[in-house]
Amino acid sequence: MENNLLEIGQIVNTHGLRGDVKVMPWCDDPAIFHELAYVLIDGQEFEIEKSAIHKNMVLLKLEGINHINDAENYRNKVLFVPREELGELPEGTYYICDLIGCSVETDQGRFLGKICDIIKTGSNDVYVVEDDSKKQTLIPVIEECVKSVDVENKKVVISPLKGLID
Repeated sequence: MENNLLEIGQIVNTHGLRGDVKVMPWCDDPAIFHELAYVLIDGQEFEIEKSAIHKNMVLLKLEGINHINDAENYRNKVLFVPREELGELPEGTYYICDLIGCSVETDQGRFLGKICDIIKTGSNDVYVVEDDSKKQTLIPVIEECVKSVDVENKKVVISPLKGLID
């Protein structure tokens, strides 16, 4: 929660000759790009002049990038946006960067480790929890299992399903 900037995607290629860039979105809904006024690249602000979604990618026309040669300079660059530009999240949803590093314990108080990754499966997310010995446990993010998430205090409490942990 300490970082005000959130990563929302990465420029993976150019698109056309007029300097448009193709972005791999790192968000649940790529349509959010239509609502943004600007993005930050290497700390520099770029106004979004136009955005479109094409084949699960976002095509952006950024102010000041007017030729394919200019756009080439931004390949593989990460796009950031200030947290406040994205508005409030719906209840029960969290930014991945806020979940990484959260301690996970059972509702009986047993420490399982910290969230080191999140896998998107389509039906539900899965928390990858790693303990001090680097052993990983996969925790399905479903109502029956995840009982509380407190990103302020970096703590997640679960009620493990039968056979989930030793």
